[in-house]
Amino acid sequence: MALKQLNRYAEMVVACHGDQRYGGEIAAEDAMLVGVLAGELKVVQANHTYCCGPGDTLLLPRKQPATLLKYPKDGTPYQALVLKLPTTLVRAYYTEKALAPAGPASPALLVFSKNPLLQSLFASLLPYLELQHPLPEKLRAVKVAEAIEILRSLDEHADGVLADFSEPGKLNLVAFMEANYMFNMPLTRFSYLTGRSLTTFKRDFKKAFQLSPQRWLTQKRLALAHYQLAEKGRKPVELYLEVGFENLAHFSYAFKKQFGYSPSTLASPGTGNRLR
Repeated sequence: MALKQLNRYAEMVVACHGDQRYGGEIAAEDAMLVGVLAGELKVVQANHTYCCGPGDTLLLPRKQPATLLKYPKDGTPYQALVLKLPTTLVRAYYTEKALAPAGPASPALLVFSKNPLLQSLFASLLPYLELQHPLPEKLRAVKVAEAIEILRSLDEHADGVLADFSEPGKLNLVAFMEANYMFNMPLTRFSYLTGRSLTTFKRDFKKAFQLSPQRWLTQKRLALAHYQLAEKGRKPVELYLEVGFENLAHFSYAFKKQFGYSPSTLASPGTGNRLR
């Protein structure tokens, strides 16, 4: 299925496609529903990694850092359809229905295997990519309500993801950064997610770590990369996005500057133990 290019009126629905491996970080303001149509999607959270293929659907929670890695498979480019679930509309749904979440808020994403209800939902969204006018607000609410109804019918834990309307409070900075340093987000986003202004974040960070955020993040990401290369036998091209670098060239340069040799050296046979 070939997806149309996104136009400016397809506000809630986004088409993702590509014939090369690529990725990026998210910590979105709204929950998102991702339907994988072709290729593979790897989602890396602080404490878990999910691998999804064609037919799988993911419910991504709001304000939770994650790295999304998209891969072609068997010569087929990655394709996915993303439905944004605006928090205002989700909140209105739960208020109107007078629903209370069955369980506590959950930062974990949910994965659904191929399901006719979800397939029907995504099929109904494809025409939105060709809109020549804004989607009517009432129709937006209807599609969000339809998505919520389907998700709640498929998994009792959906409420924990969908009905989390909390805003970031002031978190333990050390614990948060130790868990999320691999996500390549701007400092403004790190500060927001820890419940601080950027100025307060930098001040608290320097007090906690005795380093600037940029320097500490680079060191932590390179140490993680070194471990993955030396102990897990992975290749630089497989992991540079996962450890927080935007491109392979920058990763290789920073790695060599830090350790005195290129990451490809560790990836070569028989060199994995050179620092032991």
